[in-house]
Amino acid sequence: ALAAAQLWVELEPDNLEANNTLAILLIRQGRNVQALPHFALLARAGEEVNFPTLLNDFEQLGPRQQAELTQGVESLAQEMPDNEQVLLTLAMIQAEGGQFDAALASLHQVFELQPDQNQAALLEAKILMAQGAPEPFARLQRMLAANPEDTQVRLQYARMLTATDLAAAQEQFEVLSAQSPRNGDLLLSLALLSRESGDTAAAKDYLRQLLALEQHVDEAHYYLGRLAEEDGERQSAIYEYKQVDEGREFIAANGRLGLILINSGELDEYHAHFEHLRSKYPDRTEQLYGVEADLLARENEVTAALRVINTALEKMPQSTALRYARAMLVEQQGDLVLLESDLRRIIREEPDNATAMNALGYTLANRTQRYEEAHQLISQALALEPDEPAILDSMGWVLYRMNRNEEALDYLTRAYAAFPDPEVAAHLGEVLWVSGDTGKAIQVWQGALLKAPDNVVLVETLQRLEVTGLQLPPLEGPPGTAGGDAAH
Repeated sequence: ALAAAQLWVELEPDNLEANNTLAILLIRQGRNVQALPHFALLARAGEEVNFPTLLNDFEQLGPRQQAELTQGVESLAQEMPDNEQVLLTLAMIQAEGGQFDAALASLHQVFELQPDQNQAALLEAKILMAQGAPEPFARLQRMLAANPEDTQVRLQYARMLTATDLAAAQEQFEVLSAQSPRNGDLLLSLALLSRESGDTAAAKDYLRQLLALEQHVDEAHYYLGRLAEEDGERQSAIYEYKQVDEGREFIAANGRLGLILINSGELDEYHAHFEHLRSKYPDRTEQLYGVEADLLARENEVTAALRVINTALEKMPQSTALRYARAMLVEQQGDLVLLESDLRRIIREEPDNATAMNALGYTLANRTQRYEEAHQLISQALALEPDEPAILDSMGWVLYRMNRNEEALDYLTRAYAAFPDPEVAAHLGEVLWVSGDTGKAIQVWQGALLKAPDNVVLVETLQRLEVTGLQLPPLEGPPGTAGGDAAH
């Protein structure tokens, strides 16, 4: 289709339909810069052009393409100062780049041309919110007062309010729901807002309305289950979770149900439930075995979890996911022989599996003195996924174990900047500490403790290094786990 449109424009360069078709096809292929001249031709001919579509997937464009598109739109805005769509597109680019004052100036030009331009008003509100302005929604409120039936503006306004004022957001969603009483999306939003604000009765009412309308049925049962669980109504929660069919909430619902059974000591019923699910949904067999084992492991039932995984691997020996799960479980039991066997089998079968390489390399660095071998594995993983924080952390940790602290700090700093996880903080802090930068180490650790005061790896690291001056909770879990688990 693209080649045909290009030929059409070559044969009829002034044909408006041809230029419009070509521009749309170019945008669909991510060639937004090339589409701009064709949109410009249409605008010069007096056609209405939706210039903001040029920004589709703008963040996916490379820096050079973004710069070229920005320059092109800026030039067009100077050429066509009365084209509100061009000015709006320029404002959107400026806002995306954090140039809020410039974006507001461009929006002011739009409002001079059309005071109630919806997209411009919504963008203005978002910018004013980001700037902390006292009344960011003033224009939207005036527009809705003048046109209360504008559901699109009201919906966007309501969504923005959820970040700052739940009560006001709920009020707007109630208006929308009154205007469209059979709209399940609005009822679900109202249910979630009611739950968040603590109005359990209202939340349940909205969810039951969804069931009556037969809309968002799985979500309704799932959240009714959550509400019942929060109210201590165990049997009601189990009932609701069992009503959730295969869909977006399926795993979450059965995970909650599973935890109820584990915490009640009903392990036989727990296993029977997952066996029933596997018979009912055979395509999810592998996933359901993984969930069944993972829930047990999270509740410190590692031996029971391992039995589940072993049974699963007998039936599905080619499952990489289940084999990896077993490797992570046996690591907790100190069985490094089986861990290495499982991970090396995965690597043989999937030579580009960076996750398995990283897990094995990290374990060797953390639990053995095979540092060169660990470094080689982690290097291979990093070559495959150079920006993955877990692998950057592993590289930093193995370099530290090899007494290459300066290099280790570089990797750990990058890992922590990308993913401020407590285990990464434990590693970064330790290398800073032994390198003599104790003040920075304490700063990193204290920040991590505020977010995860009970993290075993973090607390054990601080106790092992005999760090004082920080509030530490009592340590739980097996000793000698300073490096965390292989999965990070």
